[in-house]
Amino acid sequence: MNLIKNITARTIVWSIILLLILILPVIMQFTDEISVGEAVAYGVLLLIAGGFYELWKWLKIRTKKYRIAFGIGFGGALLLGWANGAVGIIGSENNPANLMYGAVFAVGLVGCLLSQLRPRGMVYTLFTAAIVQLLIPVIALFIWPAQASWGDAGVIGVFIINVFFALIFVGSSLVFRQVYLMERKNN
Repeated sequence: MNLIKNITARTIVWSIILLLILILPVIMQFTDEISVGEAVAYGVLLLIAGGFYELWKWLKIRTKKYRIAFGIGFGGALLLGWANGAVGIIGSENNPANLMYGAVFAVGLVGCLLSQLRPRGMVYTLFTAAIVQLLIPVIALFIWPAQASWGDAGVIGVFIINVFFALIFVGSSLVFRQVYLMERKNN
């Protein structure tokens, strides 16, 4: 019975994702508001969300606190990708400075692979991602001086947004640290 419940839940999740991906080209026939690139990006985000569901199921063997830490970090990364892709963080989504946010994802991916998702490694990974997040507007300020290209938020607004995302990654790192300390205490 439990196997049927798991298969059904998995089937429902992936059916919804597939349906949403297939709806995008139909919507594009009725509006010019969504470009092909945006549709592809939304499809990738939906597939990432599905992958997160699969990963979450796999993470069930971990403690609840580990899953919370992972969810905070992954949710922050997903929100960062969505915000940066949809409207851009530094100016509009067309500003080349926004491409630097790929470094945050690269740090997260490499850190996850190197640490094999172990709590201690995840502490370092997410803390490093937070530092990279904070360095991006500083680097952008030197490369693209604060002119109209920084958008309505301006320099201070961009720094505040980056601090917000960095705090998400630091929060995840701190929860992973608690998981690591609990595991160390139990061994």
